[in-house]
Amino acid sequence: MPFTPEQFEEMSGKLGLVKEEIGKFIVGQQEAVEFSLYSILADGHALLEGLPGLGKTMLIRTISEVLDLSFSRIQFTPDLMPADITGTSILERNEEGMQRFTFKEGPIFSQMVLADEINRATPKTQSALLEAMGEKTVTVLGETRQMARPFFVLATQNPIEMEGTYPLPEAQMDRFLCKIILPYPSKSELKEIILRTTGPQHIDIQKVMDAEEIVMAQEMAKEVVIADEMINYAVDLVSATHNHSGSSDDWTKYVQYGSGPRGLQSIIRLAKARALVSGRYHVSIADIKTVAKPALRHRILINYEGEAEGVDVDGLIVKLLEEVRQGASVQ
Repeated sequence: MPFTPEQFEEMSGKLGLVKEEIGKFIVGQQEAVEFSLYSILADGHALLEGLPGLGKTMLIRTISEVLDLSFSRIQFTPDLMPADITGTSILERNEEGMQRFTFKEGPIFSQMVLADEINRATPKTQSALLEAMGEKTVTVLGETRQMARPFFVLATQNPIEMEGTYPLPEAQMDRFLCKIILPYPSKSELKEIILRTTGPQHIDIQKVMDAEEIVMAQEMAKEVVIADEMINYAVDLVSATHNHSGSSDDWTKYVQYGSGPRGLQSIIRLAKARALVSGRYHVSIADIKTVAKPALRHRILINYEGEAEGVDVDGLIVKLLEEVRQGASVQ
């Protein structure tokens, strides 16, 4: 059933309160807060990259408290097994002395899951998480179980200390709706962090929404209108990420592989979520340009020449946004 303008306005107001409540505890990190929220509204998952100690765990825990969702944190290590994530069936004896298998749910069955340092676990364990993300189900001993709704995974990667890690292949990174880069705090933000974390005051987090309202917001985001012109612009952006020209002055010469259809889906879904949070019922050109970096940065693979030149993916996306014009289709 279509939602009324009044329902859209009310939901936008609540989402604004969610951002304000998160800002009471989390200092700075505006992009991480916004795109984590956009990913939840778009019913997707996010990959977060940042140095240790920047508040990744506190960010997702705070979001879960504000949205009144169950939260679990999984620390990925080389010896972590798939059953440690999904859970397993154990043999138990009942009061009558009969033995039977009982399934014990793993931490993946929470509504919000922080997969900390996902690249430290083996590919087999990584795949257990990615299966739950993609299919929203977990199969153990032939029995398939549905995930909770809403279900959101925020996986983190440490850009340093890469020894002994198992980096996610590009095909698996493509399953994340967006990749968020956590910058180092400014001096003023560092001071505010110290005041909030080492002082006597206690910050109470208020619950603003619940699971039922989040599911409703996800349905509202799907109904946000997007014009054909906006879709064509997003298609042009994704198409332009491929090495389609052999000219020496073309920046795409540094691209080994560009974005696929999932990149286009991510742009549209994130743009709709941003429009809903902004209180609009339609996607604007600003929505698409704003979400382009997080949606595409992990879907563009730089070739050896680009790595030798020190080419930055975000820099390429900036050039992409400068060159691709609205209404001018790239062949």
